[in-house]
Amino acid sequence: MGLKNIKASLKGSMAFETNLDGHTIITDASEEIGGNDLGPRPKALLLVALIGCTGIDVTSILKKMRVEFEDLSIEVEAEDTDEIPSVYNRIHMIYTFKGKNLPMASLEKAVSLSQEKYCSVGVMLKKVAPITYEIRVEE
Repeated sequence: MGLKNIKASLKGSMAFETNLDGHTIITDASEEIGGNDLGPRPKALLLVALIGCTGIDVTSILKKMRVEFEDLSIEVEAEDTDEIPSVYNRIHMIYTFKGKNLPMASLEKAVSLSQEKYCSVGVMLKKVAPITYEIRVEE
């Protein structure tokens, strides 16, 4: 168990710049509400974190299983609530694997392990919104 300390500095009217593990990340608001659109919105980055987290899990698990695939794309569909603060009330993930003769049982096991056990971002987000998923295979 460890403490994570992240600091951000205001850069412009609503933009914040963060140095995270040597990488610069800028978040900002849309121009409609006074920002300068210098970076993505913070809430959407939660979904990017979810994709990255589960993607790392799934590729790592499949490598250990010696399942070789050509490509993997992960798409997230998230529904917002209307009230303020607007939160995601439903998240659906689509894992699309490309490759020949991919073993569906192994793909399902890898995704399930990530969803249920390993992806800490998903575990946190599930406390706010249900996360469903599907697996697609393209040859």
